[in-house]
Amino acid sequence: MDALADLLDGPRARGAFMLRASLSPPWSMRIQDEAPLTLLSMVRDDAWLLPDDGAAQRVGPGDMVVFRGPDPYTVSDDPATEPQIVIHPGQHCTTPDGTSLSEAMDLGVRAWGNDPDGSTVMLVGTYQLRGAVTRRLLSALPPMAVVRGDTWRSPLVDVLQEEIGKDEPGQDIVLDRLLDLLLIATLRAWFSRPEAEAPGWYRAHGDAVVGPALRLLHEDLSHPWTVADLAAKVGVSRAALAQRFAKLIGEPPMAYLTGLRLAQAADLLRESDATLESVARRVGYGNAFALSTAFKRERGLSPQEYRSGPVTA
Repeated sequence: MDALADLLDGPRARGAFMLRASLSPPWSMRIQDEAPLTLLSMVRDDAWLLPDDGAAQRVGPGDMVVFRGPDPYTVSDDPATEPQIVIHPGQHCTTPDGTSLSEAMDLGVRAWGNDPDGSTVMLVGTYQLRGAVTRRLLSALPPMAVVRGDTWRSPLVDVLQEEIGKDEPGQDIVLDRLLDLLLIATLRAWFSRPEAEAPGWYRAHGDAVVGPALRLLHEDLSHPWTVADLAAKVGVSRAALAQRFAKLIGEPPMAYLTGLRLAQAADLLRESDATLESVARRVGYGNAFALSTAFKRERGLSPQEYRSGPVTA
């Protein structure tokens, strides 16, 4: 498993909020739902994305957008349109003065907007639980990532559009999995673009020395790696690997490995009922005590506290 595959293995939608929005201008939505991650697919017409801290961007049919929470942002038909709708945590929608719009904007099964025949149509999928998206993934993303439809297109969009309005047994699970697949496809396309400012580990994936070293680490976290051992596997000296790894990744090989092990341990603690001893062995720690010590030093709380505490990114 390479570093990107390992990172994208994390998203797990659980009862994600999904809808098909149909809107007629003028419209403007203030999004302050604090969701960790939202995926927006423009189906018809254009829209403006207005982050509180950053440049406005115009998106059109075929464009995909990934919003990283929890910071608020605005989506509108025009930058000059004042927000008429506010989306709160739990996907509760109101006017700016607090009047509920839940009934007024309800257009049927996962259909929402101010006009069922509106000129603007978009598909929206929101991961509502932070535990569904790993902190590793969130830290690798900007607040807003746009993949243009004229450079990339996924058949998953058409499948999602067909499925989103169905009300059949098991439909929530079908939509959760489609959202996961579409998010992964979108992120893979975004990470591959020059302007993506992808993290060092992604840029280093194609390096003749660091790339193989990264793959070795991700494929076998439980191995008792040393820099010398890793260097021997990729056919370079210990000093050469350490220097090149730090230059491309931004940290030494063992520091990267520690972060990777603890991130994987955090995911396992949230997503499984495995014992702490089992988790420790899977991520390369000799016993539960060693993992607990490292985990508390890194995160400020014990694995048990992390597992039983509030779900955070």
